Amino acid sequence: MELQKRISEITGEELYFGKHSSGLGVYIVPKKDYSKSYAIFGTRYGSVDSKFVVPGESELTEVPDGIAHYLEHKMFDQPDGSNVFDKFSKYGGNANAFTSFNMTAYLFSATSNIKENLATLLDYVQSPHFTDESVQKEQGIIGQEIRMYDDNGGWKVFFNLLNCLYKNHPVRTEIAGTVESISHITADYLYKCYNTFYNLSNMSIVIVGNVNPQEMLEVIENGIKKNEPFEEEIKKVYPDEPKEIAKSYVEQKLSVSIPMFMIGFKDTDTGYSGEKLLKKNIEITILLKMLFGKSSKIYQKLYEEGLINSNFAADYTMQPDYGFSSIEGESKNPKKVYEIIIEEIEKIHSIGLSKDDFERIKKVVWGRYIRSHNDVEDYATAFMQMLFMDIDYFNYYDVYKSVTFEDVVKRFEQHFRKENSALSVVNPIQ
Repeated sequence: MELQKRISEITGEELYFGKHSSGLGVYIVPKKDYSKSYAIFGTRYGSVDSKFVVPGESELTEVPDGIAHYLEHKMFDQPDGSNVFDKFSKYGGNANAFTSFNMTAYLFSATSNIKENLATLLDYVQSPHFTDESVQKEQGIIGQEIRMYDDNGGWKVFFNLLNCLYKNHPVRTEIAGTVESISHITADYLYKCYNTFYNLSNMSIVIVGNVNPQEMLEVIENGIKKNEPFEEEIKKVYPDEPKEIAKSYVEQKLSVSIPMFMIGFKDTDTGYSGEKLLKKNIEITILLKMLFGKSSKIYQKLYEEGLINSNFAADYTMQPDYGFSSIEGESKNPKKVYEIIIEEIEKIHSIGLSKDDFERIKKVVWGRYIRSHNDVEDYATAFMQMLFMDIDYFNYYDVYKSVTFEDVVKRFEQHFRKENSALSVVNPIQ
């Protein structure tokens, strides 16, 4: 295959990219002045994908919750019994993996032996080895991990919030599943999911750092084991999700020192990807900084009244079929925090947003994007996440500059509404 080349007129960044005959997407961003390189090999497959139709089949396949995360764990088992991490260590590589709602990724960072580390990454991700015995053994390990999450205040306040915002969508289900759900996972289920979602036509690899694109391409081409791309897309099946939230409040008691809270606003404008989705993301990111940043009236009011501490943050999570804003922190009175936030938002609905604030914050958001280029890990991960939403992260500036004050006002009116909001609280055990 031949790599195409693009150069950003704004940042001067170079991107080499192409699609292998196997269907694998390849994206390489060389950074000659950097000592570290980072590669991420990912699939469009996450915890929400438990119902699907395999290309070429007509029957719906339904698998237990938590299987994407389980599969990620099992990929480190090698047919010869060797340890993948030992192989990376031999070449000075630091390897890891993660499963999110919509993707699974395998990665490494290194300052030397990049070709050897990349070959190792490609090899083990394409070498599944599951037996009934090893699958049963893993149930105890992952079951322990699930029980650990059950006692984690930050984890529970988040998923409790998602169960408030969503009635049916599987984003409300914890990524690792439950002890009960993983007890039904078998080697056959794992192979079914692997052969479906780890088809290279459903995967991409992104490499950022001090690398030679042609050398990386040669390693990739030599490392590809299967060349049978799907001729059609995998059909993922999700339940219908109403625009209304499931409930507005939930609380739980755990071993925490101070009450933790998370306030969410359910995004009801969904069903699209690409540049339109990126534009929405930029609009809401600007709004979150305008409304809840440290210079905002809401933040100052909450802080001056002693209702929040420095552990206060706001974020937006997006996918084509769902999205939500979240505001999290610690407070001795989370309900009062929620009341003030809703009151202040209602005031802004009446008096309007500040155009000066918009212009200032918009520049801050651009600065954050530029700074993301300095961290090869953050940049590569964000690049792949966007890629899997059909977003050209290299084209960020063109979408960014199209965002107007009027767009942000319209998005505020649509997104930040009390009826779309919920409060999740984790209180200390008395």
